[in-house]
Amino acid sequence: MKRIQRRTLVATLATASLAVLLPATAFAQKPLVLGFSQVGAESEWRTANTESVKASAKEAGIDLKFSDAQQKQENQIKAIRSFIAQKVDVIAFSPVVESGWEMVLREAKAAKIPVVLTDRSVNVKDDSLYVSFLGSDFVEEGRKAGRWLVEKTKGQSGTVNIVELQGTVGSAPAIDRKKGFEEIIKADPKFKIVRSQTGDFTRAKGKEVMEAFLKAEGKNINVLYAHNDDMAIGAIQAIEEAGLKPAKDITIISVDAVKGAFEAMIAGKMNVSVECSPLLGPQLMQIVKDVKAGKPVPKRIVTQEGIFPMETAAQEFPKRKY
Repeated sequence: MKRIQRRTLVATLATASLAVLLPATAFAQKPLVLGFSQVGAESEWRTANTESVKASAKEAGIDLKFSDAQQKQENQIKAIRSFIAQKVDVIAFSPVVESGWEMVLREAKAAKIPVVLTDRSVNVKDDSLYVSFLGSDFVEEGRKAGRWLVEKTKGQSGTVNIVELQGTVGSAPAIDRKKGFEEIIKADPKFKIVRSQTGDFTRAKGKEVMEAFLKAEGKNINVLYAHNDDMAIGAIQAIEEAGLKPAKDITIISVDAVKGAFEAMIAGKMNVSVECSPLLGPQLMQIVKDVKAGKPVPKRIVTQEGIFPMETAAQEFPKRKY
């Protein structure tokens, strides 16, 4: 009789233990799934940004569905629709251009999938279509470039002829960096933008457009303002091939502060680069986790950045992570 009681007790305890274990196993949390659509791989900056997102997702235990749009808006829209169909938890993307997102963002909202914008913003009438925008203040970057030029040319008489290499047409950084720069230089009539054209944020296009600028304006060019370092580095090649000295014959102002820009500054070929940090991954993953947990997140999160003239490049270069 005692043996039967003992067996019954063991069996009861085993069943109770299993009952305790089962719910934990049955309701084990699935990893949070993030659908991320990247602009492309057009620059050193973008490559560093992609690496930051991928590494941070892995570290945070987030299942990342990654899509490269190859700088085409239609590819990003397809990717976002694919993420909606896959029922991801959160969608994040860095938009190629500002406009044309209303419909697909409404689809995401209807599917109850929150959207986070990274690096670049969108132009939509209803800002409830996204929960947060994480990125740089591009207008302020343009202002920093303008202020540096005003300071450098203080006391200088005569016209300062500027050529401008714009980023991708319709993109937030191209629109805003131009706006901020012009806001500062318009106060002094000696500053004149004599040529302005897109270089599509790429090194090859930057070189090609600078060659055209040099053919049209020649030695009349005093300053090059490039919306990113890759275009500036391409333009430096064109300037050298034209028999001129970059950073001496033509003052070169750029944006991003990637390692390539620091190398150019150390070599005495670029005067200044305004920082735009691509290392948004850790902040993005925290936002994604907070959004999924139902926590309130700021609508606008600005990254903190500096400005690096060539005189500080050698000292700062070892600290650069991108």
